[in-house]
Amino acid sequence: MDFNVMTNQNFIWASMFWGAVGGGYLLYGWRQRAAIPLAGGAAMTAASFILPALWMSLVAAAIMVAVWWLCRQGY
Repeated sequence: MDFNVMTNQNFIWASMFWGAVGGGYLLYGWRQRAAIPLAGGAAMTAASFILPALWMSLVAAAIMVAVWWLCRQGY
């Protein structure tokens, strides 16, 4: 990835926000021994390091919907 994209203000704010949300999912999944939120939190945290701001936000929102849907289905 280009270094200029990594120092972009949008990337930094999106990474901080989605990393914090992913960390919350990760902590919740760890404490409750729930595999789906744990995996979702790990994926969201990893996405906050790798993807540009727009894609990071889209992927993180999709992960949140997937975690909600899977938990709703009883997994």
